[in-house]
Amino acid sequence: MSTPLWITATPPDSDGELHIGHLAGPYVAADVLSRHLRADGQSVLFTTGTADHADSVEVRALRGGRKPEEVAAGFRTAITADWLRSGVEFDHVVQPRRDRGYQRWLQDLFLDLYAKDVIAPRTRLLPYCEPCDRWLYGAHVTGVCPHCGTRGDGGLCHTCARPNDGDLIDPVCSLCGSPGRPRRCRRLYLPLEPLRELLADYWRSAGLPPRLAVLCEGLIEDGLPDVAVGHPGDWGVPIPVDGFSGHRIDACFEAAAMHLFGYGYDKKPLPERTIHFSGFGHSFCHVVLLPAILVARGVKLPQEIHVNETYRIDVEDARGPDGKPMVWALDLLTEFGSDTLRRHVLQARPLGRRTDFRRDELDRTRQMLDGTWNSWLTRLFTAVREECAGRVPDAEPGGDGWEALRRRLHRAAEDVREAYGPEAFDPRRAVAILDEVVRCATDFGYVNVFERRRPSGTARHLAPLMAQLAVASALTSWAWPVMPEGAGRLAQALRLAPGGPVVPEALAPPAPGTRLAPPSGPVFGF
Repeated sequence: MSTPLWITATPPDSDGELHIGHLAGPYVAADVLSRHLRADGQSVLFTTGTADHADSVEVRALRGGRKPEEVAAGFRTAITADWLRSGVEFDHVVQPRRDRGYQRWLQDLFLDLYAKDVIAPRTRLLPYCEPCDRWLYGAHVTGVCPHCGTRGDGGLCHTCARPNDGDLIDPVCSLCGSPGRPRRCRRLYLPLEPLRELLADYWRSAGLPPRLAVLCEGLIEDGLPDVAVGHPGDWGVPIPVDGFSGHRIDACFEAAAMHLFGYGYDKKPLPERTIHFSGFGHSFCHVVLLPAILVARGVKLPQEIHVNETYRIDVEDARGPDGKPMVWALDLLTEFGSDTLRRHVLQARPLGRRTDFRRDELDRTRQMLDGTWNSWLTRLFTAVREECAGRVPDAEPGGDGWEALRRRLHRAAEDVREAYGPEAFDPRRAVAILDEVVRCATDFGYVNVFERRRPSGTARHLAPLMAQLAVASALTSWAWPVMPEGAGRLAQALRLAPGGPVVPEALAPPAPGTRLAPPSGPVFGF
C-alpha cells in the first residue's frame, strides 16, 4: 500500500495573529494543492504546527508582562481560527504544548542525535545583556546580518536565510536597547560540515528552486556552519543532556523536527513524496536542518519545496474605509470573505520576487467576482426561474458557438488541471484560466439570449441555458481548490456534490427536472 503524498506548510510563530502576508505565502497555496489532489482521488496528508516555543513568543510576553504560555495559547487559538475561516484545512496541526507525547518525542530525537555525535557541545561567543541579565539569541537580539548586511533578529536572517548565531554586527537587546556584550557560552550545536557529502548529494537530487539552490551552494562554498540547536533560557523544551540544565531546544531545530512528529515519524513509513511550502526567510529549516536530521539517521526523504518571497505590506495602502490599517486575516476575511481573499493572494503571490499588498487591488478582486462571476450566475439562475419554473430544462447543451466553446473549455480544463498539479503548480495561472472560462460563458450567454425572442416559438433558447448550466456545474469542481466556499454554494444551488476532479467530463449540466436552489446572496465572495 502506497503512502500518502505529504504536504507541509511552515509553522507560524504563536506571537501574533495571521496577517494577509501569511495567507499569501505558504498556507492558501498549499491548501489549493491539497484540495486538488484529494478531489482527484489521491491520498494526501496535509500538516503544519504552531511554533509555540519561538523566541518571539517569550519576547512578546516579557514586553507585555505576561507569561509566554499565555501568549502562545491565545495566539495559537487565533491562528487556527484564521486558518479555518480562510478555508485552509489541515489534517494535523501540531500543538507543542498540547499534543500528547510531543515533548518526550522531541527530547528522544535530540538525545538520539547527541548519542550519534551529530549534536556536540561547542563554546562560542554570544551577546549578553547586562541590564536584563539575559543571553541574547533569536528574537531577543537585533543587529546587522554578517552575510547580507540587513538588520534583523538573531538566529536566522529572514532576508538571506542564513544562520547568524553569535555573529550579528552591533547586537542590541530587543527588550531594553542596550548593546550586547560578547561572552563565552557553552551550548549544543549541530555541525553540518561532517554531513557535507550527504547534504550535497541530497541537494543535487532534490531539484531545488534556483533561490534555494543558490543558498545551498553558497553554504557549501563558504563552509557549512555549526548550527546552534540549544540555548540557555527559560522558554521552550528542556534539553535532556547532562551538563546543560537550564538550556532549551532551539526553536528552528524544533520547527524542522515538528514536521516529522506531525507525520508520525518512527511510527509509519516515510512518504514516497513530500512537498513543503515555505517562505524564503524560513527555508533553512526545510532545506537544511530537516534533511540534516534525516540523513544523520540514515534516511533520505524525497522532498520538493515551493518557496515564496515576502508579501510586503504598506500600512498606508492597507487602510480600510475608516482609516484603520486592514492587514490582519480576521479583519479582511470578515469584510471580504474567504473566496475573495484566497483568490487575491493567489493572484498576488510573491513567487520569485517580492510583491506588495494594496487595498485597492483587493477591492478590484471583489469587483471582478461581483461584476463577472456573480453577475453571470445571477442572470443564469434568473433565466431558469423565469423560463423553466426554476427547474433544469430537458434539452441538450447547445447554442450558437457552443461546439467551439466546448472545445475551448475542454482545453481549459486540462490547463487548469496542469496548473493545480504538483509538477507544474501555478495557482495564479489557474485563476486566470478560470476567469477566461467565466468570460467566455458570459459572452456565450449574451449572444444566445436573443433565441428566446424567435417568432417561431421553438424552444431553441433552452439549449444555451443547458450549456451555461454545464459550465456552472464544471466550476463546482474546477474552482473548488481556489474558492471552496463559493464552489460549495454553487454546488448546493445546482444540487451537486462539490469538489470533484478537475477534468473535462465535469462539463455536464444537472439532470433535467432538477429544481435549482440559488443562494439569496452572491455565490462567490460577499
